[in-house]
Amino acid sequence: MLQPKKIKYRKSQRGVLKGIATRGSEIAFGDYAVKTVEPGFLTSRQIEAARRSIIRFLKKWGKLWIRVFPDRPYTKKALEVPMGWGKGSPEMYRAPVRPGRILFEMSWVSPEVAREAFELASHKLPVKTKILV
Repeated sequence: MLQPKKIKYRKSQRGVLKGIATRGSEIAFGDYAVKTVEPGFLTSRQIEAARRSIIRFLKKWGKLWIRVFPDRPYTKKALEVPMGWGKGSPEMYRAPVRPGRILFEMSWVSPEVAREAFELASHKLPVKTKILV
């Protein structure tokens, strides 16, 4: 699973995802990309599942870049713990994404192959996406 090696603070506040993405909103490495259309959070498991589906479809062809990294801790209290006694311990890491954020980029394949691979990956993600071919 993806998670940061070192973080400044163990726990963070949730925050609000307002506005559109200014960083990471243009294709930088590949020829084709997937970008988000709505705001949300991507967990490390969801990113990994999408990556695996793309790699499995491509077999040995193509080059893939992952443009998001889950670096925000998500805390959760244990089951059947009463209210109070502070915040829960970090359960997983998530990546906040705003509309327009590029998630994956790909090159060295045809547009049809890229579209099909990104279509498979978008089914694994909790946010609506748009394929840029």
